[in-house]
Amino acid sequence: MASIFTPKGFLTVGGAILVVLGLVGFVGIFNKTSTPFFWLDPAENITHLALGAVALAAVYLPGLNGALAPYYKWIVVLVGIIALFFGIYGFVAAGGAEPNTFGIANLESPSDNILHLVVGGWALWAALRPSEMASPA
Repeated sequence: MASIFTPKGFLTVGGAILVVLGLVGFVGIFNKTSTPFFWLDPAENITHLALGAVALAAVYLPGLNGALAPYYKWIVVLVGIIALFFGIYGFVAAGGAEPNTFGIANLESPSDNILHLVVGGWALWAALRPSEMASPA
């Protein structure tokens, strides 16, 4: 398995985490009542499930993985920028009407925003770290 600090590793592990998070969200484990510090609404569940499936398909679907492999780095950079945007946006939009993210989904708490910032940092580190650090000596 690729290191989680490579573009392929990020897409693999991050994609799997997103699929699980989307499915868990639909089951209702993370809801407003049981976990008010971090809960998932239907729009977030759909988004997480779709993004996770796309990430895993990009790495493992024959034909697609060969076509996209040269672009993994830039795909992961884009994911990192988007995650950082939503992490910052969540702090700006917090406390507003629900749903607070473009009227579609909730980024309802600091824990959700911090998680997006961590994922954004992970993505950018995986994509942009110096190449001599990418493979152990």
